Amino acid sequence: MQPEAACRSRSELAQVQRDRLSAMLDAILPANPFVARKFVEAGLKRSDIREPSDLARVSFTTKAELSADQEKHPPYGTALTFPRERYSRLHQTSGTHGSPLRWIDTPESWNWMLDNWTQMFEIAGVGARDRLFFAFSFGPFLGFWTAFEAASRLGCLCIPAGGLSSLARLRMLIENQATVLLCTPTYALHLARVAQENAARGFALEKIIVAGEPGGSIPATRARIELAWNARVFDHYGMTEIGPAAIECPENPAGLHILEADFIAEIVDPASGVASPPGQVGELVLTNL
Repeated sequence: MQPEAACRSRSELAQVQRDRLSAMLDAILPANPFVARKFVEAGLKRSDIREPSDLARVSFTTKAELSADQEKHPPYGTALTFPRERYSRLHQTSGTHGSPLRWIDTPESWNWMLDNWTQMFEIAGVGARDRLFFAFSFGPFLGFWTAFEAASRLGCLCIPAGGLSSLARLRMLIENQATVLLCTPTYALHLARVAQENAARGFALEKIIVAGEPGGSIPATRARIELAWNARVFDHYGMTEIGPAAIECPENPAGLHILEADFIAEIVDPASGVASPPGQVGELVLTNL
């Protein structure tokens, strides 16, 4: 399967977004109390939202709003479309600022996230021949969970490295001749420093996929990682409450591309909510499909 957005013209992509937005709204209204309430507050009916541009009529959803909803309606809030028994996965944010935000997914929504990672792996040139090393905790934070399962589905050798010291991880990297490392930018630098201090040699890394921090798109940080490992960095970002959203492409280093077949992106003035003109600074607002 080729990356979906790369196979479509702009007009075809717009139709995909239109169709998927319509299908999603049909599924969640009025079943999802959280979204239904936002429509009522805005004086909107389901039939008022026909095009992606119509989303400008719906108020933003913020993390603070979701957290407040979960505090009022514990443990998962009211942003649920189905009975609770339909949900099979639970993850939560790190809780760095306040209480963690809990998020539960149905098998269908989880599979959608795996499909997103499949697209991103193919854009980054990762395939079944690769051996992927996941240097994250495997705790409740979403982290690279979806990447791990998507890579396994692709036929890659997936190496879980949670709960290990950096030295133990370095040994595993060498012994298994891992070709792709997935971690945060700061941990990639830390691991490189530990390797240098211990004269570790014999790595087979070709690519490093980073997330969780902005370092992969900061030229100086990116250059340090690539120099330390002699490997190409690919930046990525996603969010617990919206899924894996963007990946860097080989032709545009340090430029992140949103998966537009799966997300509608708006660039808006955060004060007014009005779309920012081309070339002007605005806030990125994402609607997943």
